[in-house]
This record gives sequence, C-alpha cells and structure tokens, in this order.
Amino acid sequence: MQATTQLIHAIPVDPQTGAIAVPIYQTSTFVQEAPGVNKGYDYARSGNPTRATLEDLVAQLEGGSTGAAFASGLAAIDAVLKLLQTGDEIVAVDDIYGGAFRLFEQVYKKFGISVKYVDTTKPEEVFNALTPKTKLIWIETPTNPTLKITDIRAIAKIAKAQKCLLAVDNTFASPALQRPLLLGADLVVHSGTKYLGGHSDLIAGIVVTADPDLGKLIKFYQNASGAVLGPFDSWLLIRGIETLHLRVRQHSASALEVAKFLEKHPAVEKVFYPGLVNHPGHDVAKSQSKGGFGGIVTFRLKEDTIEAANTFVTSTSLFKLAESLGGIKSLVSHPAQMTHKTIPAEKRKAAGVTDGLVRLSVGLEDAEDLIEDLQRALEKIGTLSEAAAKRAIETVKVLVNA
Repeated sequence: MQATTQLIHAIPVDPQTGAIAVPIYQTSTFVQEAPGVNKGYDYARSGNPTRATLEDLVAQLEGGSTGAAFASGLAAIDAVLKLLQTGDEIVAVDDIYGGAFRLFEQVYKKFGISVKYVDTTKPEEVFNALTPKTKLIWIETPTNPTLKITDIRAIAKIAKAQKCLLAVDNTFASPALQRPLLLGADLVVHSGTKYLGGHSDLIAGIVVTADPDLGKLIKFYQNASGAVLGPFDSWLLIRGIETLHLRVRQHSASALEVAKFLEKHPAVEKVFYPGLVNHPGHDVAKSQSKGGFGGIVTFRLKEDTIEAANTFVTSTSLFKLAESLGGIKSLVSHPAQMTHKTIPAEKRKAAGVTDGLVRLSVGLEDAEDLIEDLQRALEKIGTLSEAAAKRAIETVKVLVNA
C-alpha cells in the first residue's frame, strides 16, 4: 500500500458514531464507573481521545512505537532532554535551531548537562567528540537554516556503539520524505507547527520513539510536566496531516524550481538546497529522503550584509516576512536577526549563518509567480549596490578635492 493511502486510512472512523472525521473531545475530565475504573481516560492532561489518535497516527507515519504530542516543538525537545541527568553530555549539530540552542545553553546547562557542537555531516567529528559521559546525539537533517545533510545511518551506528541515544529533528523533511527511526535513530522530534500542520494555524510538538520502553518514559514526562497539546489543536494537526504527502510533494517541486532560479541570479552568491546536484549532501539526502528534498531554500546574497538582507526581505510581496515555515503561504526570514538571533554572532557565522543569508519557505503558490516575486526583490539589491557605488565615488571626489 502506498504511503498516502496508508496515511488516509490510518485515521480511524469513530466507533461510537461512525463519524469519518476524528471527533474533538473538548473535555478536561472523564466520568469513572468506580474509583480507578474508567473507559481508558480519567483526566485530559494524562490522555485525551483526540490527542491519542494524533499520537498513534504520527507514530505510524514515522514507523515508531509511541507518539507523544506537546504544546510546542520546544516542549517536545524539553521532554527528550529530561531523559538526561546531571553530568551527562550532548553532542549536537553545530548549525542548530536557535530555540534548541537557547534551551540547551540557558536552561539545561545550569543543571550540569553540557553540550558539544560539531559538524555532524562529518561522522568522524561526532565520533571524536564522544566521551563516556555522552548520552545523547542531537541532529537536524536538513539543518536550519543552511540545509546541511547528516547521514543518519552512519550516526546511528556511532550512537549504538557508544550506547547513547540518537535524536533526529525531522521537522524540515517530515515523514513524507524521511523516516529516521527506520534508519537507526531512537527518537524523532517535530515542530508540528510546520509541515505536519501545514497551515500556519497551530503550535505543536511531537516526539516519536522506536522503543516502547523509551516511549513510556517520554509519556511519563509529558504527563508529569503537563505541556500537552489540547484537543482542538490535536484535531487541527490531524487534519493537516491528512494532506501532508500531497503538500510536501508540491513544496518540494516548487522549491527545486526556485533554487535553480536563484543559482543563476547574479545577486546571489550561493544557494543551499539538497535537491541541487552540486549540494555536498545531495547523494546522502537522495538515499535517505524519498520523494523530494523539501520546501526550504536558503541562499546567501553576494552583498553579504544586514542592509542588503533587510532590503530583500522587505521587498517581496508573495513571500511574507515572518517567523516559522512549512505553511501553504510562502514565507521569507532573515535568520541572523530572527530565528538564530539568540546564538552568539561568532558561533552563528562559523556555522554559515552570515548577515546576508536568507531563508525561504516555499509555499503552494505557482512557482512561476514566486520566481517573479524573488526577481523583483533581487532587483532592489542591485539598486542598493548602485547607490553604494555612487556614494563611494562621491566620497573619493571629496577626498581628491580636499
């Protein structure tokens, strides 16, 4: 059975009413027949039928045993970090999401959990960073925002030999393209806000585990900490997932067209998109991401400055300047001032997040219209460069005549 068909029919028909859409159980508590005797639910923080349907659905999508839905992607990451204890170490991808970096450095570091950041596209760097204290390897692939590709199989082998956990943030690819648990990962994390939801109308996080016992621990921390996803948002996320494969297929197709256009534009220095054959991670991405390369395209302007980036991101029309990604409407962001502003400038630039780096989330508009929008905005960069050149000439004249 094909993945799209399997997904659609993995969403159950309501056994009580025959409703083909999952009901929203908008309730905080459930009546018990006797103390401790119930129909599987007692209090909505511990479990809710709408959320349970979502959790089972995402677990099936990822090929895992247990799913847990949280109030945000960061709440999902937080639950994974609660598996650690004082003195443990994390080896993490250097080109890391700013929110994860903030959580690692400003919250868990003070509890005695240390983090080493390495280029995980090089398995030898991961291996060399390991110590007996390493209990978790944390990777994103593709990374946010420079779209580096890590070989999940290779890192999984290293993690297994070290007897530590491997967690993969699969937000950018989604299970429509990539299933890390089937490649050897122990945990998969999602910001469900992005491609799983797909309509920019909810905040959610997901953790899926390969091992049922590990899943029980995540569910324990979900209940103990209480950052659960509510029933209405769970329903919205289910509805978004119903069209996941169709959306991601179109996102990927349009993103490839956009990337090829940008690659040829004189105002663009470099394009980061794993679907381009000259991308250093293209072959690995092709082997572990089936059906496309995702809807995110990142590029660096030749004029690698805040001024040029601001001119571009405020000149697009169809690409809306906003945080987040993965929705049906195209978005543009400037990572250095937005998603990655909490990362120190030196560390940020070392990971490739320079001042002229721009991230696009390619939506479901017609690719031709999106390219025209980018063309108009890039022309503004040319105008900016001409103005800078004129100012430089005038400065020289003043100096000469002085």
